[in-house]
Amino acid sequence: MQTDAQYKITPQAPIPSGFGKETTAAEALGGRDLSGKTAIVTGGYSGLGLETVRILAQAGASVIVPARTPEKARASLDGMPRVELETMDLMDPASIEAFAKKFLASGRPLDMLILSAGIMAVPLSRDARGYESQFATNHLGHFQLTAQLWPALKQSGDARVVAVSSRALRFSGIQWDDPNFERTAYEKWKAYGQSKSANALFAVALDRRGYTHGVRAFSVHPGTIVTDLSRHLSDDEMRALGALDEQGRRVAFEKSREFKTVEQGAAASVWCAASEQLNGRGGVYCEDADIAPAVPADAPPGPGVLPWAIDPELAERLWVLSEEMTGVKFSIEPGSKPSA
Repeated sequence: MQTDAQYKITPQAPIPSGFGKETTAAEALGGRDLSGKTAIVTGGYSGLGLETVRILAQAGASVIVPARTPEKARASLDGMPRVELETMDLMDPASIEAFAKKFLASGRPLDMLILSAGIMAVPLSRDARGYESQFATNHLGHFQLTAQLWPALKQSGDARVVAVSSRALRFSGIQWDDPNFERTAYEKWKAYGQSKSANALFAVALDRRGYTHGVRAFSVHPGTIVTDLSRHLSDDEMRALGALDEQGRRVAFEKSREFKTVEQGAAASVWCAASEQLNGRGGVYCEDADIAPAVPADAPPGPGVLPWAIDPELAERLWVLSEEMTGVKFSIEPGSKPSA
């Protein structure tokens, strides 16, 4: 790893930003004009990703949305100005490389990369390499994508990378001895928690590498929102979460469970991607459009980020593991390209 001796760790503590749980993505943007900026939003055709795309595009940014099946995504994005659809599958390394090469060939700098796509609590499945699907999709695919878009991020000189994590990271840190559940029994929530811990650790390590090039990285917990991400959960599981009404509809109706609307859930991503309040900061986990407090490992469920998700040494260990698993390394020197 190459880092500058002047790197300053951003305290994992609220600023405070003046925002909160009910802040919407539009409010978090603070009226900033994003004309001339370019963003890529994975998962940008549904749920939180779609709202993120809508807000960035309305503010003047050009937004590229990669989708496994662009035809299906087109209906969600139809009519939005400055939005482009491309093909990419986070479970397919060749697809990621093809998307990145096409974007780099356009010569455009990349100002915002929002890693919002993901799967949650799915039955055990593996990609062609044998990697567990949640770790492969939620972390490894995004790791490769960021590496191969690195020249465009450096070209911006003032770029932000936002990894959408989750409070579910408390379910598990990285399973260092068996991240793909090859020797241990598969637990869908443990696998999901591992992938969300990986998202947070990725931002820690990426920020240390990127800041000298003007690239800062953040991870976010969007809040509890009922979206298509819950499609693999049973009705009983949704009922336990307080997200199934008497008619069997999947809705967030129990205010005591602190559900958010999609507009509120996208606030943290938009704030981290574009807010000038974060100038000079990075490598932190955010929620409710503010930097989250660090809490001890035995803290009860609630706001804040646990130690294993922001530990710099664990972040470096994950970085090495991710390079080994993907076969992709980040370029560090200006003008170089990532090797595969």
